[in-house]
Amino acid sequence: QVQLVESGGGLVQPGGSLKLSCVTSGFIFSRYWMHWLRQTPGKGLEWLSSVNFWDSIKDYADPVKGRFTISRNNAEDTLYLQMNDLKSEDTAVYYCSIDKRGEVRGQGTQVTVSS
Repeated sequence: QVQLVESGGGLVQPGGSLKLSCVTSGFIFSRYWMHWLRQTPGKGLEWLSSVNFWDSIKDYADPVKGRFTISRNNAEDTLYLQMNDLKSEDTAVYYCSIDKRGEVRGQGTQVTVSS
């Protein structure tokens, strides 16, 4: 049974940083590209970033490029998202997923950027 558990969200001021984690189980983590997505009220899932098996190829959506960094630790079956220079428009529920469309994802972690 695939399980993805995100954590690390919270309330942060504009310009601040957060690091999200996603602990996984139930599948061979190192054999999957992994992804981060987010969702705001009234909007669909927005793909943010992907990383390949070996943490060597990374891709980012334009709104987060240069501010967010995806990474993974295959020894610990864990995915990360370092988020810097956060903006109010980054407020959302953040999900990790084993597919780019977010069809298999965790329960999410709330990130709120507000002063």
